Amino acid sequence: MLGDTINNSFQRKSHEFDLGENQDSQLCRIATIDIGTNSTHLLIAKLEPNLNTFSIELAEKSTTRLGERDPGTGELTSLAMNRAFSTLKRFKDLSESYKVESLIIAATSAVREAPNGRIFISEIKKKIGLDVELISGAEEARLIYLGVLSEMQFGNKPHLVLDIGGGSTELILADRSEARALTSTKIGAVRLQREFIKKDPISPQNELFLRSFIRGSMESAIDKVTKRIEVGEEPVLVATSGTALAIGALISNKENHIQSKLQGYKITKNNLDNIVNQLIKMTPSERSQLSSLSERRSEIIVPGALILQTIMTMVNANEIVLSERALREGLVVDWMCRNNYLKDKLSFQGSIRERTVLHQSRRFGVNSKRSKKVSEFALTFYDQTKGILHNDNGEGRELLWAAAKLHACGKHINISSYHKHSWYLIRHGELLGYSQAEHLMVAAIARYHRKSFPKKRHESWQLLSDESQKILVTDMSLLLRLSCSLDRRPEPLISKIVIEASNKKVYTELIPNDLGRNLDLEKWSLSKEIQLVKKIKDVDINII
Repeated sequence: MLGDTINNSFQRKSHEFDLGENQDSQLCRIATIDIGTNSTHLLIAKLEPNLNTFSIELAEKSTTRLGERDPGTGELTSLAMNRAFSTLKRFKDLSESYKVESLIIAATSAVREAPNGRIFISEIKKKIGLDVELISGAEEARLIYLGVLSEMQFGNKPHLVLDIGGGSTELILADRSEARALTSTKIGAVRLQREFIKKDPISPQNELFLRSFIRGSMESAIDKVTKRIEVGEEPVLVATSGTALAIGALISNKENHIQSKLQGYKITKNNLDNIVNQLIKMTPSERSQLSSLSERRSEIIVPGALILQTIMTMVNANEIVLSERALREGLVVDWMCRNNYLKDKLSFQGSIRERTVLHQSRRFGVNSKRSKKVSEFALTFYDQTKGILHNDNGEGRELLWAAAKLHACGKHINISSYHKHSWYLIRHGELLGYSQAEHLMVAAIARYHRKSFPKKRHESWQLLSDESQKILVTDMSLLLRLSCSLDRRPEPLISKIVIEASNKKVYTELIPNDLGRNLDLEKWSLSKEIQLVKKIKDVDINII
């Protein structure tokens, strides 16, 4: 089992606060920040360990408008970044005042698509001291699913979860156990408003174009989810986030069903059609006079509503249920899974990193026996040489395991220079549960497990955003080199390795499956890699 070879607690990167001696040991609060295309949201949650759940103590948002990128270059503008810096500084101060244990920050569509998105994340670290994860569209979809599941009973029916953001739209088919299909499409309320709406109210021709554009953009995602619906199933359509909640508030007010909470509120297709027909004829100024719309929401509500309306038509839904929980709550659930707060509920999602790595390994025909041994060797080197061959604080262990399991996937394409193919396949594959930075580091560790060391001209090296990531990749790839050198035969002969390390000296003993088996080939191979490792590490490594 994986528990024999890897730590049971996979940690999503978070900012840990020093709470001092006055922290109530029975109280645990965590904070999450969602850096979106239109707004940046803060959530502070108080965990309820006995109930396997959490309560929300504070929810705030600021309209940072990162999606208003430079029209010529597509870069985040200085004005937008400064708005975000100011918001993040305030959110950090709020989190500290609530004595949160961890602060998890995720950036989505606008940042991951901007050419200067990584520079923006580096500046956040430099100016505010916060680590930000750049998550993929598929990972964003998975976290949205977890957020919705945290406050909605799925029962025995599959649910089709729709999240219309500023820059992307996520569509997820899921049941109470797992997400069957995760999709993310590059259409959103802000993106459509910025690129296609030059005059508001829009003309009938522009409306027709937008509907056609949305339909064409969503066809692939709709096709993917519908293929995963089993015969006889009728999924429940769920919508979450700003656009859907704003429309829900408008309809409830119009129907005199004023809701203090919109969780579980149902919108019929007929009511949606009526409200869209009304909104589309109004100016942004007129829409902003509606009690439930902010000035910014009034500018982007029409394209967002058209996305919602078009998707309902495409999936033949007559009704949609609203959820007030989404990505930021999903980050809370994800943290709880990884820190053993959810031991039963969502246990399947708690092992998402292991499962996604094993899925990719099977997908590319990796020899499971050999990769299992290599990963065991790699983690033994990691555990026994800390402070000598590496100074990692724990983050690298799980990345090393993933790289060890996937390092040979490039053989699926070509044996020659397969480490380069492995980098490409890992880089462009889905690794759910990993941030984009972690994803790139796993790929780079696999890339440098053989042949040349990193060079400045390598794309795999250039994509690593800071020096700490490059140090981690270098150290973990050296450990993987040593481990892979022991993988020389179709059937592994080595049962385990025993390592003793101290004072810049490492002694390695190879234990065969059957006593008396000749391991000269493995010793020769390991000695060659030892000579290469010595060029980087001032450590004396010996085979006994």
